[in-house]
Amino acid sequence: MQNAVILINAEKGQVKAVAERLADIEGISEVYSTCGRYDLVAIARTRDFESLAELVTGRLNAVEGIRDTETLNAMQVHSRHDLETMFSLGW
Repeated sequence: MQNAVILINAEKGQVKAVAERLADIEGISEVYSTCGRYDLVAIARTRDFESLAELVTGRLNAVEGIRDTETLNAMQVHSRHDLETMFSLGW
């Protein structure tokens, strides 16, 4: 499984619309609106790196209203929770 945090800035007045579009994309498990440097934070969970690459370079680029993104690919999980069980995609 590949996990990534995607930091997103939206066009002015488009934050809510972009968040709703992102939430409908397969591979995006959560979308948070935030204060600060970025408008939105999306959590991506895909089965492999190729699927993550397609999500970020293909499907996210097609979302109207996104101004720019920064993707942080997770290397290791440090948690007391069993995240694999909580977020398993069933593959």
